[in-house]
Amino acid sequence: MAKRNISGIFLLDKPEGITSSTALVRTRAIFKAQKGGHTGALDPLASGLLPVCLGEAAKFSSFFLEGKKRYVAEGTLGRSTTTCDREGETVVERPVGDAMTHIAEVLEQFRGPIVQVPPIYSAVKVNGKPLYKYARQGRESEVEIPKREVEIFELKLLEQTDTTFKIEVYCSKGTYIRTLVSDIGEALGCGAYVSHLRRIAVEGLPEGKMTTLEQLQQLADQRTDRSDFSTLDALLIPLEQALNNLPVVTIPQSLAEPLCHGMRVKPTDLLAATKAGTATVPTPLPAVTEMVQVHCDQVFLGVCHFDEQGFLRPQRMMGPEIIERFQKS
Repeated sequence: MAKRNISGIFLLDKPEGITSSTALVRTRAIFKAQKGGHTGALDPLASGLLPVCLGEAAKFSSFFLEGKKRYVAEGTLGRSTTTCDREGETVVERPVGDAMTHIAEVLEQFRGPIVQVPPIYSAVKVNGKPLYKYARQGRESEVEIPKREVEIFELKLLEQTDTTFKIEVYCSKGTYIRTLVSDIGEALGCGAYVSHLRRIAVEGLPEGKMTTLEQLQQLADQRTDRSDFSTLDALLIPLEQALNNLPVVTIPQSLAEPLCHGMRVKPTDLLAATKAGTATVPTPLPAVTEMVQVHCDQVFLGVCHFDEQGFLRPQRMMGPEIIERFQKS
């Protein structure tokens, strides 16, 4: 069967034990999708929400990757590892003692803006090269890992034993949960590593609507007509829903076609369309650094921004086939 030109976001519940890339390949195969990519890769040991962008949706992933994320993590005390998780080699082991009696006050230190040093086994690039490549080559001493400021909006203690703790973390983009757990362990004086990690939410995407690969395959197998993908496509989140944090601009067809072909919209044309009731624009205009999503006849066209002169400029637009779609709608 030929690959399909579909567009949307599939909320995959990635299992432990496979890479995000493997999960993407399996998802694309079931959907028979021509194109696809994932956003916010999860480590093999992590499970949970992996947004898989199919078709044109992959173009826009950077605009909702900026969103906050929510995780549940389990930390195990008494051991520090090279990767800050259970799969790494032991760096040092220390007695746990009564460390968990101090967990509440230690967690307080990590709420709000904090500075992190990403683990050497991470995809952060230094001089154009991922840190994990330096680590695998035994060249850790040759690279200075850049610090980064992140923010922990919520940090809840869910469960604890004498040697483990489970936390829920609501954090900004770029937060390394492995580093957070390791740093909590250091603050407790005994070290810690991530023994389990699950991402449960990404800002802008609906919660509680994840589907596992097994569930997706089961839906595919239950079809009597193998060319009918309606039950699978019903699981896809429309791209504009993932961008619902961006203000909306609506324009008439007369302005939509040139915009989709890369031309800017003049402020005078936009004002005239607004007065005629065929366009809507946020008031006041968003700042030049802010993005807006643009629609025509209830069809999503792409992401744009207003420049200093008030021109509406395309930033990232859907493919040319969208022109035919909104002309027919």
